[in-house]
Amino acid sequence: MPDSDLPEIAKKLVASGKGILAADESFPTIEKRFSEIGVESNEDNRRFYRQLLFTTEGIEEFISGVIMFDETAHQSVRGKPFIKILEEKGIIPGIKVDMGAKDMANFPGETITEGLDGLRERLVEYKSLGAKFTKWRAVITIGEGIPTDTCINSNSEALARFAALSQEAGLVPIVEPEVARDGVHDFKKGEEVTYKTLKSVFNALDRHKVMLDGMLLKPNMVTPGKDYSEAANPQDVAVVTLRCMKEVVSQKVPGIVFLSGGQTPEEATVNLNEMNKQIKSPPAGRQAWEISFSYGRALQNPVLKAWGGKAENAPVAQKEFYKRAKLNSLARKGLYTSDLEDIKLIS
Repeated sequence: MPDSDLPEIAKKLVASGKGILAADESFPTIEKRFSEIGVESNEDNRRFYRQLLFTTEGIEEFISGVIMFDETAHQSVRGKPFIKILEEKGIIPGIKVDMGAKDMANFPGETITEGLDGLRERLVEYKSLGAKFTKWRAVITIGEGIPTDTCINSNSEALARFAALSQEAGLVPIVEPEVARDGVHDFKKGEEVTYKTLKSVFNALDRHKVMLDGMLLKPNMVTPGKDYSEAANPQDVAVVTLRCMKEVVSQKVPGIVFLSGGQTPEEATVNLNEMNKQIKSPPAGRQAWEISFSYGRALQNPVLKAWGGKAENAPVAQKEFYKRAKLNSLARKGLYTSDLEDIKLIS
């Protein structure tokens, strides 16, 4: 039976004014991020960078949880595990448990996320290390003739199996079905595929008897493709995204923690802000679930640039992290304004 503490942990992860830091980049992904700032991706640099993030003073005011990569979950600083460092700040430690999206056999241009083999045993290990929640990402791509029903349903089944196994192990699953922004599709297509994907995901969760009040959903915001001819304004993104969520997401789910999906830090913050403004105002009406964030690049890009791989830049980089965390905390309350980008929010 699922752990009775799971709903409580899920609610803490979407506590008022707080969101989740996704610091779960795989080795290839962190290498790409580091190469953009001219830094070698070795264990010492990765440890230093994650330490910079996790030890930033005051982030526990705005960050409820951190998703880690396997390496990070096993790392320590001066004998103290990162998981312990986070716990002492009141931040809930979590772990990404999928093995990445791989090309799907016989379905060109589509992927299936792997990692179910041996997952039950890995979850027991992560639980023993102190993790309280997990994450699994599926990627759905829009293009000529795709996504197919086979791709959507196969990834939904894997997400549901992951969620069931996580709850069995006493861990809150964050279910992440991402409809990628890549492509030239319009708003209508983005909404259509997001709706279809989420519908499939919740059908699979139901079949696997996943406890909805003991999980979180991490979807994409609904936008046109990044190469579409017209950019979307925040009001439209909020209207379409919320409409899609209301049609599919059960009210039993404590919170929706949106991914940034390649948006700039500013875009991710303003779109989150607009959704929270609309969800709290008539005629939208207040929903049972919280509208929060689980950002990777949208929180980290300014930090990486400020750090640049130099230890002496760590204090400045931490101020950048604090600033972005605080701005997204304000966006969770619908209180963000673009002029705050120019203010040094260091306290």
